[in-house]
Formats: sequence, C-alpha cells, structure tokens
Amino acid sequence: MRLLVLSMLTILLLGACDSVDDDRIPYAPVHLSFSTIADWHTWGIAEESAGWRRYIYRPGTRDNIPAGYPYKGVDATGYGGVLLVTDALGNPVAYDLACPYEARPEVRIEVPDGELFARCPKCGSTYDIFTNHGNPRTGPAADRHYGLKRYSVVSGGALEYRVVTR
Repeated sequence: MRLLVLSMLTILLLGACDSVDDDRIPYAPVHLSFSTIADWHTWGIAEESAGWRRYIYRPGTRDNIPAGYPYKGVDATGYGGVLLVTDALGNPVAYDLACPYEARPEVRIEVPDGELFARCPKCGSTYDIFTNHGNPRTGPAADRHYGLKRYSVVSGGALEYRVVTR
C-alpha cells in the first residue's frame, strides 16, 4: 500500500513540474470578428503553417495594428494585443501578445523573421507558438513555466466566419 501511495505521489509531483502557468496575464476583453471568408483572406492569416499577424486596438488612437484594419466598437484585443497564428496543421490559434514573465501590456512578444518561435524583447524568453500551444522554450519564462495566454478561435456561426474571443 505504501508503495502505491509513494508511486502516486511521485507521479503527481512530476506532473506538476511539467505544468505551464498560462494565467499570468490579467483579464481583458477579446473580440475580433471576420464576417466573411473574404475578410479572413484580407485581414486574417494564411491557412498554410507558420503564418502570423498582430492585432492591437486602442480606441481613439491612430496607432492600431494592422493599419487599416476595420476595427468595430465591439472589438477588443486583450491585455497586450492578439497574436494570431496558423499552427503546424494549418489551424488558427490566438495568444495574447503580452509576455507572461513581464506581465505588462506594453512588453509584447515578437516573431523574428524566418523563425518558428516568438521572443520577448525585454526578458529574452522564447515561446513555441506554432507547435506547442505557446509553451515557453527558453529564458526566465521557461524557468518558471510561464506560457502564453491563449484565446479561442471559433469558426462558423450565422453572422461571422471566424471570431477570436476570450
């Protein structure tokens, strides 16, 4: 019996070491809608793997990203913005742009040209955004198991082709 309890405890502890904390980013509303397939092809991301685009909407400013995107009054891009990517299988996935180690909205991860990961310019942490759900790869975020905050990407619906939401 003791051996069974010890084995279960070991499994639980080892499993806890591998878990990722993806709740470090504070709550902020998220809503981006692509009403038609044409909207998605213009403003979304390519359905090939490793595509990405950043969305940062701050109502009342002209510094919105991407420039020219038709943001609506109901749109919101989370705490630090939204990183929309196409994963290795061609599926859309969304993350908050705020680095979870820094946990400040102005410290945003970036995707270096030609790379298959995102990097925080402040702490240097890297994140696997195309194949491993925003899990940390290197840096202080990996040391503390801080993963990127994920958002939902829903396809279909009566009025919208794709919606990114919390």
